Amino acid sequence: MFRFSTIKDYHKALQNGQTTCVEAVRFYVDAIRATASLNAYLEVYEEEALERAAALDAQRTAGGTFGALHGVVVGLKDVLCYKGHVVSAASRILDGFHAIYHATAVEKLLDAGAIIIGRHNCDEFAMGSSNENSAFGVVKNALDTTRVPGGSSGGSAVAVQAGLCMVSLGSDTGGSVRQPADFCGIIGLKPTYGRISRYGLIAYASSFDQIGIFAGSIEDAALTLEVIAGADAFDSTVSEQPVPAYTQALETVSDKPQYKLAYFREALEHPGLDPEIKAATEAYIKKLSDAGHTVEAVDFELLEYVVPAYYVLTTAEASSNLSRYDGVKYGYRAPCQDMDLTALYKATRSQGFGKEVQRRIMLGSFVLSAGYFDAYFTKAQQVRRILSDRTKAIFSQYDALISPTVPSPAFKFGEMSHDPVEMFLADIYTVFANLVGIPGISIPLFKHSNGMPFGLQVMASHFDEVSLLRISKDMMSLQ
Repeated sequence: MFRFSTIKDYHKALQNGQTTCVEAVRFYVDAIRATASLNAYLEVYEEEALERAAALDAQRTAGGTFGALHGVVVGLKDVLCYKGHVVSAASRILDGFHAIYHATAVEKLLDAGAIIIGRHNCDEFAMGSSNENSAFGVVKNALDTTRVPGGSSGGSAVAVQAGLCMVSLGSDTGGSVRQPADFCGIIGLKPTYGRISRYGLIAYASSFDQIGIFAGSIEDAALTLEVIAGADAFDSTVSEQPVPAYTQALETVSDKPQYKLAYFREALEHPGLDPEIKAATEAYIKKLSDAGHTVEAVDFELLEYVVPAYYVLTTAEASSNLSRYDGVKYGYRAPCQDMDLTALYKATRSQGFGKEVQRRIMLGSFVLSAGYFDAYFTKAQQVRRILSDRTKAIFSQYDALISPTVPSPAFKFGEMSHDPVEMFLADIYTVFANLVGIPGISIPLFKHSNGMPFGLQVMASHFDEVSLLRISKDMMSLQ
């Protein structure tokens, strides 16, 4: 019977004739069907996935090329364009819209031999930290279905957590890969801004958004990153820097070096941090020190400004990006009899956007308005610049920065949805990496007394994913 552990082991089994791509796809289709109540998938491409799997099996048997992700079964967050398939950002306003081209990341997956098995549920337009904001219902945490999986990439996280695909792609604007990975007990990687092309990713906040990866192992995340990263003529913000051989870098490390790590003193002293997470983090810092690593506290008095600056800037960008959805060219259109154009816009957006998206559009419009632009948007941009300068100074002295990923383990449905500000503050540890554009990863290390997993976030300097992955692998082996 088919079983999956890592991509490397799966490829060995394929080459040894112990399994087939078709068998793998059938396994996942059956698993998705059996766990439909989790609501992780909005759509499963069963027929075409089986056809592609059969073609890959025939190609391999005939001695054809064996791509880096040959036969790897991948799921996509419903914000990534897959040509000819519905992409809705989990919103009614994109009802019936089919992508007319591949996102660059998706095209690179396909070129490497991957099999796309379906699209995942998420918070509408990637706005949320709990996956309670989808127009198509909540996604449930497979470890405890009374608890949220995190957001906004909740469906993509649960798909890997519950064994419904091998790896998945999400998007991370302020923690939307790392936070659900933490809640679900898996790996969640957000690369440097510009490391992966955003072409074909439905925008939330364009200077923050980055495609991220969910996986069960550091090695699988590294391999997927190696495939989908790199320059792209369709994205003017993507980096032209060569893509390192991440998998080789992990394999060639023989002796574990001694790292110099930092953590924000204020992060561990924050009153909102769960006591068990604080105790586990402090104990792990001691374990790192006992293993010979240098771990030092860094004063960071700017922590209280991180979340406000993030939400001012991202909502401003969202209000601009989402103005394109007007019901005229595509997607949902409100019944428009006896309406003028302005009334049509208002009705379409009121009916098509959910409450959280409406809230952020309104907030963004407010901070961009003439009377408040300098007081809010300009100040937030200044904070972002100060944070960037401080980050460069930190990484001139340290190999990596560690922190809790989130201040609490997965919470119950409805527990925080009554207070949007409280929900926003749950992003306090993850939004920093997006504000300054550095790579971050959430690694599963601990279990809370309530039975839910949690871990640590590791962050590295710009485009230093090699160090990030190496350090994360060594930290996991220390546990």
